[in-house]
Amino acid sequence: MKKKGKRLLFLGSIFIGAFIIWTLLIQKVDVQPLGVNGTNIGFATINCWFHKLTGVHMEIYHITDWLGLVPFFICMIFGGIGFVQLLKRRSLLKVDYDIIFLGIYYVIVILGYLIFEMIPINYRPILIEGLLEASYPSSTTLLVLCVMPTLIDQVNRRSESVIFKGIIKFFVICFSAFMVLGRLISGVHWLTDIVGSIMLSLGLFCIYKASILLCYKEKS
Repeated sequence: MKKKGKRLLFLGSIFIGAFIIWTLLIQKVDVQPLGVNGTNIGFATINCWFHKLTGVHMEIYHITDWLGLVPFFICMIFGGIGFVQLLKRRSLLKVDYDIIFLGIYYVIVILGYLIFEMIPINYRPILIEGLLEASYPSSTTLLVLCVMPTLIDQVNRRSESVIFKGIIKFFVICFSAFMVLGRLISGVHWLTDIVGSIMLSLGLFCIYKASILLCYKEKS
């Protein structure tokens, strides 16, 4: 367990490092004022090419926007499990350690979600309800790819039903793929926004999994 945890920690660190480098490159490479209202866009040539290729599909944007509430709902479910355990066991130290780590992880992800909503590294290719919004990284993609895999992880830990585990895994994979592709082709993000979100999500999730494995204790 600990060996696998160390590998995941190393892998997660690589993804986080790649995300940082990617973010710096976006601010330096092929920066042109080709965004809406003349805003500067990094990797402008490939971003503009891909945006013209996909076009804008607001119906997909609205669908994925509403479905972005699903990860929040999952956070609430496991937050509720932890709260119930806390009430019954009357000590935070007696709450399942993986639930405690999960809570910390969710807080970090949601903080990242909120912070990047306010940091204008790149602006959206279009106005949303007349407003110019920050678009890097795709916060919805970040939330989905960080939270949905934890549903598989927790179900695998807490359920003995192979069928139920399979259903959850199938749902998570399909839902996550739909959300990432939906945000990609909806035209409300640049291609580099999605790539950045995938890097950061993989990094954060790998570090979360590594933390669980490195603190794993055999149950008697």
